[in-house]
Amino acid sequence: MNIKREDLRNVAIIAHVDHGKTTLVDALLKQGGIYRDNQETVTCVMDSGDIERERGITILAKNTAIHYKNTKINVVDTPGHADFGGEVERVLKMVNGVILLVDAAEGPMPQTRFVLQKALALNHPIIVVVNKIDKPDARVHEVVDEVLELLIDLDATDEQLDSPVLFCSGRAGTASLNPDVAGTDMTPLFEAIMEHIPAPEGDDEGETQMLVSSIDYNDFVGRIGIGRIERGVVRQNQEVMISNFHSGEKPRRAKIVSIYQIDGLQRVQVESAKMGDIICFSGAGDINIGDTVTSTSCVEPLEFVKVSEPTLEMTFSVNDSPFAGKDGKYVTSRQIRDRLYRELLKDVSLRVNDGDTTDNFRVCGRGEMHLSILIENMRREGYEVCCSQPRVIFKEIDGVKCEPIERVTIDVPQEYVGAVIEKLGQRKGDLLEMGTHGSRTRLEYRIPTRCLIGYRSKFMTDTRGEGIINTLFDCYEPFKGEIPMRFTGSLVASEQGVTTSYGLYNCQDRGRMFVTVQTPVYEGQVVGECPKAEDITLNPCKEKHLTAVRSTGADEKLILTPPVIFSIEEAIDFIADDELIEITPKTLRIRKKILNTELRLKAQAKVRKALQG
Repeated sequence: MNIKREDLRNVAIIAHVDHGKTTLVDALLKQGGIYRDNQETVTCVMDSGDIERERGITILAKNTAIHYKNTKINVVDTPGHADFGGEVERVLKMVNGVILLVDAAEGPMPQTRFVLQKALALNHPIIVVVNKIDKPDARVHEVVDEVLELLIDLDATDEQLDSPVLFCSGRAGTASLNPDVAGTDMTPLFEAIMEHIPAPEGDDEGETQMLVSSIDYNDFVGRIGIGRIERGVVRQNQEVMISNFHSGEKPRRAKIVSIYQIDGLQRVQVESAKMGDIICFSGAGDINIGDTVTSTSCVEPLEFVKVSEPTLEMTFSVNDSPFAGKDGKYVTSRQIRDRLYRELLKDVSLRVNDGDTTDNFRVCGRGEMHLSILIENMRREGYEVCCSQPRVIFKEIDGVKCEPIERVTIDVPQEYVGAVIEKLGQRKGDLLEMGTHGSRTRLEYRIPTRCLIGYRSKFMTDTRGEGIINTLFDCYEPFKGEIPMRFTGSLVASEQGVTTSYGLYNCQDRGRMFVTVQTPVYEGQVVGECPKAEDITLNPCKEKHLTAVRSTGADEKLILTPPVIFSIEEAIDFIADDELIEITPKTLRIRKKILNTELRLKAQAKVRKALQG
């Protein structure tokens, strides 16, 4: 029998990065009675991962549940960064509507368009929330018009064009229907959810059917499936069938051992759950994202959303440097392979393939940040790995070699516009639009993805750290030809040893150094950047020869320039195609693929001869 569950709402919050989704969820949780009056709370409580808290970004979509009056509201907080768009795409299948969050100063940004397009494709009702209306540079009325233009541009239906618009300050915990009248609490948003997000509808007495949209893991119970029940009831100790609409594999039998419902920030164990509920369940050890759990008598797999393909790939290989195995706990190819394939169970937009040898693997992702987060997680878990320069994934379309193109939106102060236009012009960028947004200038470009590798650090330097750059995959277009990306060379250590102040003092005139005094280095390690487009071999471990003639305080006059310390993203941006990043739990080094100086020079001469011939 088809019923509507008026006591339940399932809603996702979608937005561009840093527009305030997680802070808004904080405000909803506080006013939804999740915390005790005297309970100590933290900001961005949904960002539970260490890296999420350190970087101030959401990486994984997470569920919470808030009670308003007699209704339970399941809220899914989603990532805003384009590299984690796969998280957004899959969780949209769990909800019946979305809250579209837009910054009152920045307006709709590239990721706003991406996530909104996915929500419109599923015919989800939308509540538009203009957030951060208390910012000094807020442009509330202009932003509302820009959202409406975006909806028209994306072919929204008449109902979606009539979406309610609310004006919020997530930090202050207020919402109102009028931009000129400040709200007192989040009640208007709660009421909008109740009125405009439809209640789950389906057959509560039919055969069990549930689509798995997310996977979690627990050391005690193993893999945990998360999804919304589309039909019927799921009970503890129930025998079920697991099938997949896309794989075509034979359905397999499993048993639901335990069921959890989300209540606030906790998972509460229950004996059964019915149509419309978002649940977590254990017992099916081989459950995957996109699988359908059904009753044994009626196996009907549900179609899963097609997640956008990755555009970048890197080669992960076993660390073979002279310092290999000193820091890491997991260093073998088998351990690295198991870890990479385990990541596929949770990340639907990642691809992993075995490489051309047993010691390396091709890892494909959405962008540099997507891959760098995976590397950071692996190093924190005790893995040692070497990573290559990222490469774009080319496709052949109608016999033509095509490459991915990004849509880039840049906000910069007026005085830095010239430098940005000059650099992007060198990288084959096409300027689409240029306009003024408050005190800043907004530039929109279309540019090949490979031309953006290594640009972010230069962009931050050119704009003195004041620029904001956002990118989003646009489409595949015919190959634009070879474009030089890096115009500098590397300073390479000629021998293994420990760096000395005397050696570094004599090296620093050649370029920027990456190592400090008393740092162990090895032959072939990149210890600095050369301003010319050539590699220079030098010895930072050189010691001063002692003589009988000494002058008082001679060594104290050696003034060393502070070295450049790279993060993983900065190292990925910097390295050339003949270099690798050596990542261990304690250190990050850049090195040449061929460590031996003589063999490396021979290989470079061979490449130059081939190019000339």
